[in-house]
Amino acid sequence: MELGIFARTFEAPTLAGVLDAVAAHDIRHIQLNTSCMGLSDMPDGLDSAACRSARREIDGRNIKVASLSATYNMIHPDLAVRAQGMRRLGVLASRAAELGTNLLTLCTGTRNQDNMWRDHPQNSSPEAWADFLAAMEQAIALAEEYNVKLGIEPEVSNVVSSPVKARELMDTMASDRITIVMDGANVFPKGTIHRQREILDEAFDLLGDRIALAHAKDLSRDGEAGHEAAGTGLLDYDYYLYLLRQSGYKGAVVLHSLTPEQVPGCVRFLQEKILSIT
Repeated sequence: MELGIFARTFEAPTLAGVLDAVAAHDIRHIQLNTSCMGLSDMPDGLDSAACRSARREIDGRNIKVASLSATYNMIHPDLAVRAQGMRRLGVLASRAAELGTNLLTLCTGTRNQDNMWRDHPQNSSPEAWADFLAAMEQAIALAEEYNVKLGIEPEVSNVVSSPVKARELMDTMASDRITIVMDGANVFPKGTIHRQREILDEAFDLLGDRIALAHAKDLSRDGEAGHEAAGTGLLDYDYYLYLLRQSGYKGAVVLHSLTPEQVPGCVRFLQEKILSIT
């Protein structure tokens, strides 16, 4: 396993500036967001010339694109918002290969119309699940068309709220286009922080064979996804990384939810943890 980072952790006027900041910390894997290219997070259009230019900058620094962020609220209450998000997902799917990756990371969504990472009582309803499955059918069709994978991240505040729901999705859809983004800080319902190893064991038992990407952040409490920098919270990182290693995962472990000032410390922390389990 090697270190990666959300490219948008660093702010710069150009993609070159962002990549220089990544390389300065000797990080060679990124989760790319098109905002780093001077576009919106989910652009209405993305031309080949822009992708070729970005790819030259990325390759020139010996950096690999582990994934491309393609997050929108897949079960937003407004059908027009969902439709717009799906169109934009198609734009990113059509250009992912030109940017150097075959993995798009998704947000499974919430009925909360203000924040796609915030919980809502209706997320657990049959109607929300049916809407999500319908959206995934469209997303899988795009993935087939453009030969990409879709990274689903179990998160307590979204409709795929647990590893059990992620497994249900994979069993229902029966598509090898669906893969898992594993984030150990996202899977603890309220009142379960004392059962970390048990819950992480279940997550890896259910999903360990389908992990395409691993995230590295931390949490200060259960009941919601973590928002803290890796090594600054309550996550049992030794056990989380041990389970990643045991699952056979050999890809990037991508830092996020950190400030540029926290990067050096988080890089040291994660490097030491990874080395300790090799």
